[in-house]
Amino acid sequence: MHYHNEDSQKLADAIITYSVERVRLDPPPLDAPKPLSVLQRDVGQTITPEGLGAMEALRIFTEQLAPACISVDHPLFLSFVPGAPTESSVLFDLVVAASNVYAGSWLEGAGAVYAENQALQWISGLAGMPSTAGGVFVSGGTAGNLSALIAARWQWRQRTKGAMNRARPIIIASGGAHSSIGLAANAMDADLVTAPVDEGGRLTAASVHATFRALSPDDRARVCAVVATAGTTNLGVIDELDGIGSFAHEHDVWFHVDGAYGAAALCARSVRHLFGGIELADSFIVDPHKWLFGPYDCCALIYRDVRIGKAAHTQKAEYLDVLIQDAATSLDEAYNPADLAHHLTRRARGLPFWFSLATHGTEAYEEAMEITLQVTRDAADMVRASSHLELVVEPSLSIIVVRRKGWQPEDYRRWSDRMLHEGTAFVVPTTHKGETVLRMCLVNPRTDPVQMQMLFDSMLVSPR
Repeated sequence: MHYHNEDSQKLADAIITYSVERVRLDPPPLDAPKPLSVLQRDVGQTITPEGLGAMEALRIFTEQLAPACISVDHPLFLSFVPGAPTESSVLFDLVVAASNVYAGSWLEGAGAVYAENQALQWISGLAGMPSTAGGVFVSGGTAGNLSALIAARWQWRQRTKGAMNRARPIIIASGGAHSSIGLAANAMDADLVTAPVDEGGRLTAASVHATFRALSPDDRARVCAVVATAGTTNLGVIDELDGIGSFAHEHDVWFHVDGAYGAAALCARSVRHLFGGIELADSFIVDPHKWLFGPYDCCALIYRDVRIGKAAHTQKAEYLDVLIQDAATSLDEAYNPADLAHHLTRRARGLPFWFSLATHGTEAYEEAMEITLQVTRDAADMVRASSHLELVVEPSLSIIVVRRKGWQPEDYRRWSDRMLHEGTAFVVPTTHKGETVLRMCLVNPRTDPVQMQMLFDSMLVSPR
């Protein structure tokens, strides 16, 4: 298994051919999931004592398993938050896998970490972070939010000089915050206090102030963090970052911004002003695998002061002493990525994103971002001009939420199922204030106005 021979060379050629052909597809097939019974019938048992052989295993994947996965990079995959990785980032992911770099420490992966850090510095600079800022690429927004809030708890306990070491922390967030904030609170044994949002779904400084004042004096002392969102997942709403950041600084509370989806738009000049106040954050996240055109899985976690992240997360063990000593010699230049989040082992997951940035340049990223924003504006105009559709909310970034006049929940579901079954689009319903509506998230520069008009026109006729 571990030696190169004629069979492994044949496999390498086949994999490279498949990979290149896959990234060249424009568009790729949408595909669709298959029931378990169908996969059991058509694929059967793949793990056997004698093995299937590489070419047969590859055939099963390409002919049976891959088509049972929806293509997230299809231009009309508009559900959840899709992805649209550049060809260069996808191809370089092959290099990352082949290199098998351990990127948890500077000692073992200095070159990879150096490159990742340059990509992190670009993101940090867009947010106006100071020179003390630094971070790490983790698997996704859930891991990034959890790690940031663990650092917030550490800093809170340090400030109280041990008085809160046995107390449960409190995290203030909005009802529009991502579900991972609640998950992080559960994992940390923290209390999550929800602050109400305004009519547009935006968390404001006034709401945070009122929520804080409503707490008892003892509970106010337990508040370790306030979380704002830069582009909520359901509606794309950006919270009042400047006011919430000022509140956090006034009360000496950690300010975390979840920008997993929306903060990518910092690279677009047309909407950068919407993020005023993100520079006040003690930590923030953004997922390059969402709207920064990188492959899964990749979330950038940035700390305002990277030393706090390191102090909160560094693991200690005899066999790791050499890494701790190595990092201590030049923290600002060569810190260990494993010290900045709740992980130790990590692949160099930021390298495909770095390679794409280095290949195409930041101006190309801004151009691609502006394309998706303009298509969103064009699509919103189409909805306004239609007789059968309405905008549920005005789009802030690249999420459009529409109401089809006269439709019931089952009509949305039938239309969604038909679009997927026909291989046209993947758009699933969502709910807003208890009403079933359609939500479309545009992050792919290959999504164009003609495709969006086709989708809207397809809703003229009832799916019944």
